Amino acid sequence: MILNRRTLITALATAPVLSTASGVVGSSPARAAGDTYASNTALYADIALVEGVDYRRRYRRHPIDDTGSSGRSALVRTAVIAPHGGGIEGGTSELCLAIAGYHPAEPASTTTAAGPLHDYWMFEGLRATGNSALHVTSTHCDDTIARSLCAGSLNVVSLHGCTPARAGLPAGAAVVLVGGLNATLRQHLMDEFTAAGIRAVAASGDEEIAGLSPENICNRTLLGMGAQLEITTELRAAMFADGRNNLVGRAANTLPLFWSFVHAVRTAVERVEAGQRVL
Repeated sequence: MILNRRTLITALATAPVLSTASGVVGSSPARAAGDTYASNTALYADIALVEGVDYRRRYRRHPIDDTGSSGRSALVRTAVIAPHGGGIEGGTSELCLAIAGYHPAEPASTTTAAGPLHDYWMFEGLRATGNSALHVTSTHCDDTIARSLCAGSLNVVSLHGCTPARAGLPAGAAVVLVGGLNATLRQHLMDEFTAAGIRAVAASGDEEIAGLSPENICNRTLLGMGAQLEITTELRAAMFADGRNNLVGRAANTLPLFWSFVHAVRTAVERVEAGQRVL
């Protein structure tokens, strides 16, 4: 795949950053089954919720500098997102940071001496209990930063958690389901998970698991396709010394499986980026 650098930089610089009074953009979709809120817009507008208490948003968009006479900033091609982080789908926030290249316990520091460092965005439930009420299905994610970040990226990896039963798997299955519309990235992810000894299966079934709708936040990229990873409860729990449900302690208690997963995703992204030639 050959892409014109100037065109990409223009697209990144002009990616939509529209806002409303609630700080988000989008229509008003019907509420998804099981969700309390029809969209992020609706969630942010609820005066009963307090940002920083009930939930928070964390993100980083790397600067692009193409003005120098010698040398250029590397073009960030990939964003990593966790739409249901914190206490909603435990472990996905930490994976998001680590895959993006940052230490999950100290996001100001990087885990890699030499890039790539990816852009990232996450929405996190902060409550001691009841975080599932903050879940907004991925086809209804209309957070301004999330939409803008994905729209300005060639690739997106979206991290989610599910139960084996929800994914149609046997009880206790420690599996990652690989979905999304980017077939090349999906195949690289499957290959790298297999090489790392992590059981991976192709996602199928409903949209929430398979991530095949163009409206899914993972597919709202410059190329119109991305990847979605649904990680079962058991696999996420095995990544942390004190289990996935310890919101405070898990970032500092990662196990080797966590880093094997991170390395597999980063390697798959590097492979897909290697095939995206930017002139």
